[in-house]
Amino acid sequence: MTDIKTIQINEIVSDSHLLFDVRSPKEYEEYHIPGAKCLSIFSNDERAEIGTIYKQNSKEQAIERGLEIAAPKLPELLKKIKNEMVNNPDKQVVIYCARGGMRSKSIAQTMSILGIECLQLDGGIRSYRKQIEKMLEEYAQNPKKIIVIEGYTGTMKTKFLEKLQDEGYPVINLEGMASHKGSIFGRIGEEPASQKKFESRLFERLKELKDSPVLIIESESKRIGRVVVPDFLLEGKYSGTRIHIDMPFGMRVKYICDVYDPLFHREEIEEAVLKLFKRIPFPIMTEIKEALTQQDYEKVVSFLLENYYDPKYEFAEQKYESQCIKVGGDSFDYLYNEIKNEINKIL
Repeated sequence: MTDIKTIQINEIVSDSHLLFDVRSPKEYEEYHIPGAKCLSIFSNDERAEIGTIYKQNSKEQAIERGLEIAAPKLPELLKKIKNEMVNNPDKQVVIYCARGGMRSKSIAQTMSILGIECLQLDGGIRSYRKQIEKMLEEYAQNPKKIIVIEGYTGTMKTKFLEKLQDEGYPVINLEGMASHKGSIFGRIGEEPASQKKFESRLFERLKELKDSPVLIIESESKRIGRVVVPDFLLEGKYSGTRIHIDMPFGMRVKYICDVYDPLFHREEIEEAVLKLFKRIPFPIMTEIKEALTQQDYEKVVSFLLENYYDPKYEFAEQKYESQCIKVGGDSFDYLYNEIKNEINKIL
């Protein structure tokens, strides 16, 4: 077999390298190196089958079965790589798998024999994961100053953060990274991220903000959907400077209805509301169900804010001891300028 040269994760440059992830689709979806193309050798079921053979029979039999499955796919894999190379003629091909083992080595060797010079990522995606773990640990040891955008549910915090980020402010959009809006309705219209995908997105953003002495986040709980927020950001939430947004109740209700598009996500919203059955007084829940039946979603949202989300927020707010700056208004543009002015004073 052809000897394959390896490359270290810290040598990977997006402008110079074209990455291919040969793990299964499920592994790729959980998380992958940004920009990498999915080039799965085995389907999810095929990978499970080979793993079972490895555990129950032997490594040799698992390898033989792997070759049987992979061999017919080689022409298609070659075609996919060539197609990507057409649009990236100056980039060198890099193949990676989970730990830089047999999957990536065998494909890199085969492609080299077929005329495509390949590099194998030493350590596979595990080397990328170690980079992430190292950076998060460094931030835990030396946290940056935090500015927290807070307010009741529906005060457009994420929308403000997105505009701030567009204008170049050092924003960490945790809900965006989690692909979850952070409430019981948070996964509606979203595909929630795995913990590893969330941490990969956080890692990439922290790299972009490495020279910023301050980070701007939204006030979040420990969990956003199925991901856990690192402690250094949660601790910053309590010790950092807080900018509290006040806006009219009706404006909040309308914004929530616009975001979740209840007519399009009717069944998902009804399912989510029913999960709150034990947390809301029975008479109120009865009225909420009636409003759902009538598709009066503004009434549903109003009930939920008054009887669940606002009391929950007020209880949580009692834990804060850090400085709080309040901004209020009845238009997005006015509030945005007020928030930006306060941030600029801090920066």
